[in-house]
Amino acid sequence: MRRLAIGLLVTLAGLMLLGTPTTAQSDTDPAPDAGIDIPRVDVLQVSGLIDPILVDSIQGAIERAEEQGSQALILQVNSRGTVVDDDELENLIDDVATTDVPIAIWVGPNGARFYGPAAQLLTVADVTGMAPGARIGYVGQPIGDAGFEGATQDVLRNGSVGLNEARALTVFTEIQDVGVPTITSMVEVLDGREIEGRTLETTKEVTTDSGQLRRDTTSTVRFAKLPLVEQMFHTVASPPVAYLLLLTGLALLVFEFFTAGIGVAAAVGAVCVVLACSGLGVLPTRPWAVALILLSMLAFAVDVQVGIPRFWTGVGIAGTIVASLFLFESLPGTSLRPSWIALLTGVGGITLTFIVGMPNMVRTRFATPTIGREWMIGEEGVAVSDVDPEGVVEVGEGRWRALTNRATPLTAGDPVRVAAIDGVTLEVEPLEGAARDYRERRNKSDDADASDDPTADDQASDENASNGA
Repeated sequence: MRRLAIGLLVTLAGLMLLGTPTTAQSDTDPAPDAGIDIPRVDVLQVSGLIDPILVDSIQGAIERAEEQGSQALILQVNSRGTVVDDDELENLIDDVATTDVPIAIWVGPNGARFYGPAAQLLTVADVTGMAPGARIGYVGQPIGDAGFEGATQDVLRNGSVGLNEARALTVFTEIQDVGVPTITSMVEVLDGREIEGRTLETTKEVTTDSGQLRRDTTSTVRFAKLPLVEQMFHTVASPPVAYLLLLTGLALLVFEFFTAGIGVAAAVGAVCVVLACSGLGVLPTRPWAVALILLSMLAFAVDVQVGIPRFWTGVGIAGTIVASLFLFESLPGTSLRPSWIALLTGVGGITLTFIVGMPNMVRTRFATPTIGREWMIGEEGVAVSDVDPEGVVEVGEGRWRALTNRATPLTAGDPVRVAAIDGVTLEVEPLEGAARDYRERRNKSDDADASDDPTADDQASDENASNGA
């Protein structure tokens, strides 16, 4: 159990690391001869669904840029949807539109997306650009003072565009023939621009030894990402992580319920469930699907207590599959259904756990007193569940998997006697009317019939005479 719990903790840590945005390349560091008095440029990586954590992070980055005198703030965005309400998003749009620090938004790197109402931030930012292969769209209705104009709004309301379409619709302020492929290019785009009465200085031209001109970054570029705790809560608000944490936590709680005491598994399971609830509270979750998962766990527990996967295990598996497929509602342009890898991991893991793992655990628990069990033969107990021919009985202070003769089934509450022990299974019989009693009665009846048969007596006399001869 302890190894299982430790393994799950390592898995959780891995999921957190996988959800952490990667840092941009360091090729935007200032050149060695760069002036030290040039204000820096801040870059905030905005990755994943735009949730309250990311909204607070963007607002905090704007405040830090104002307080520390940064000459610009670049938001590097890769997001497939928005899961905050319109009021919270409108406050963010107002902050971006009214701040004294120039705000630039870069949709990158290659293959990045900026979907959902939060994409309307592009209309209030000072400088915008996108990488080749990136797309924007599904912005919905205008929010506050934001919103695209005319045909652009019509196209982006329920659709998306790539580089060429965005160029035709003049969505971005900077969209060269090759777009803005890297964050370094976005920093170069800012150079020489006059925004809010200040001229930005981010790069300069230098001549190489071969006589060629190149642009070097002169301003210090500082990259920022979410702190560890905020990153954890942002990561659990992603559909696959929240889904797997929910299944893992509930399975661990069921596991702990059928073991003695409260241990590591219960603690880890509780943490997983709390984190999963945090993520589900942010995501567009269907309540009935969550309820179905809970009912599926109860169905699993019915069969776990007898140590044999039967009808209720099948009900639990079917319920888990249905709930997994419909757990999350889709966002415009984005399906939040966990990937097939996550679904196979969740459903497959639960299936193996409750068909193989849990029954073995229950049998191991019931078989704990394995030394000197001979004393149990002849002991009396009571049937905890129906034993027909398999079930569970309680003998002494423990519960055991039990087996009885098909001719003498037992119902819950019937007194039983231990007739034999086969491995970790007790062979039991009722106190009266056991199959053994029937055999004994039949043998006695056969002996009585033989004594009443005169032919049998004559045959016995002949055999005695032949033996005497």
